[in-house]
Amino acid sequence: MNARSTVMAKSGTVERKWILVDADGQTLGRLASQVASILRGKNKPIYTPHVDAGDFVIIINAEKIVLTGKKLDQKMYRRHTGHPGGLKEVTYRKLIAEKPEFVVEKAIKGMLPHTILGRQMFRKLKVYSGSEHPHAAQKPELLEITYK
Repeated sequence: MNARSTVMAKSGTVERKWILVDADGQTLGRLASQVASILRGKNKPIYTPHVDAGDFVIIINAEKIVLTGKKLDQKMYRRHTGHPGGLKEVTYRKLIAEKPEFVVEKAIKGMLPHTILGRQMFRKLKVYSGSEHPHAAQKPELLEITYK
């Protein structure tokens, strides 16, 4: 092997860790961008764009996520049923009260590639509203999210 050759990761040789992230008091967008980077594997020196080299991420306390400004009442989650006049809108305040896991998952999914590879990366994300999770056997490492 030449000293100048570039190492490309292969899907079978990637070692994946389990990372635990506490969302208590974290800002939604800043947390989502850090987690999306970990899911893609951009925090590793073997990052390769066409290979899923990311780690598994467990997010706990999703109901304690923070949105800054007036986003809780002004930011809307919109979906359409497919029928005429079928636009459904829900404020993020109501959405966080009912399904806090969905809010975090939606923010992170939007930051991943919109391809088959992105869907494969998204499957490595586990989000829980409380502080309990069923992944203790994987011995996840606690990661403190810091902003740059």
